[in-house]
Amino acid sequence: MRGKFITMEGIDGAGKSTHVPYVRELVAARSGAVALMTREPGGTPLGERLRELLLHEAMAPSTEALLMFAARREHLESVIWPALDRGEWVVCDRFTDATIAYQGGGRGIPLSRLAALEAWTHPGFQPDLTLLFDVPVAVGAVRLARHGALDKFESEQAAFHERVRGAYVARAAQNPARFRTIDSTQPVADVRAAIKRVIDAL
Repeated sequence: MRGKFITMEGIDGAGKSTHVPYVRELVAARSGAVALMTREPGGTPLGERLRELLLHEAMAPSTEALLMFAARREHLESVIWPALDRGEWVVCDRFTDATIAYQGGGRGIPLSRLAALEAWTHPGFQPDLTLLFDVPVAVGAVRLARHGALDKFESEQAAFHERVRGAYVARAAQNPARFRTIDSTQPVADVRAAIKRVIDAL
């Protein structure tokens, strides 16, 4: 049987990355299948090289979006689709919803343009489940402040992150069958209990 594809999304500081290994372990225990953990941008040797550019180099918003989708197609071809075909479950830290939120909401690239790139990069393919970890921007900023050096997205002003969060909320509202929004202001144990309920249902 084909595996399932789970993605994890949220603004910077939402705590998403903290829970990625937990989701992988939970999926492996519940499904009995191999669970692969990966990330975007990245996930392949080429993708990781592009990640360094995307997170740290200044570039035009359109260049940024195109590189995101280029890295994504390589990721799909080399890692995600083969794993799913083998019956493995794939847990991915960010996917196309992040591009809609950051390059669309944050940078202001028209959503119609991003939708065209999405349709070209992975036509008819979407995650089986997307976990959206949601926190107010101010909460995310406090958490980021504890991390030391920040990348170029994390270093953006609050208004940018507000637009990103708004785009995520809108995207979730447009795709209610796929998205599950989790209040990530809760203690870690409560967040993981919520994650467990969603994974058990899947």
